[in-house]
Amino acid sequence: MPKPRSVLLVVDAAINFLLGLLLLGFSRPIAHLLGVPHTDVRFYPTLLGAVLFGIGIALMIEAYRKSNGLAGLGLGGAVAINLCGGAVLFFWLLSGVLDLPLRGLVFLWVLAIALVGISAAELLAHYRKKPPV
Repeated sequence: MPKPRSVLLVVDAAINFLLGLLLLGFSRPIAHLLGVPHTDVRFYPTLLGAVLFGIGIALMIEAYRKSNGLAGLGLGGAVAINLCGGAVLFFWLLSGVLDLPLRGLVFLWVLAIALVGISAAELLAHYRKKPPV
């Protein structure tokens, strides 16, 4: 397999693929296993899963594209998506209105930290590459 242009984009893609697959297969047993809220309407979770999986594909296209190849989702887009998702998740967790078991809280805190953490790593990598203006 060719070397990716950015390992961080591949890691970000893997996170999106995993979350996308979890949401595409969203069911009461999966929600219970993760300790997250369940809904009887699977439309929105599966639609969000498809979007996250698509973002993962776009990140992989970008990570492995040739200089004249099809562009995927770049670093800026990945950071924006992850920060928005992480910020909303932090809001919900800090609001105290989520009545979740400990494993659900741990899962969601890890997810929120991972989203903001990968964004911070991507921003640091970006600014280390560019000389100051």
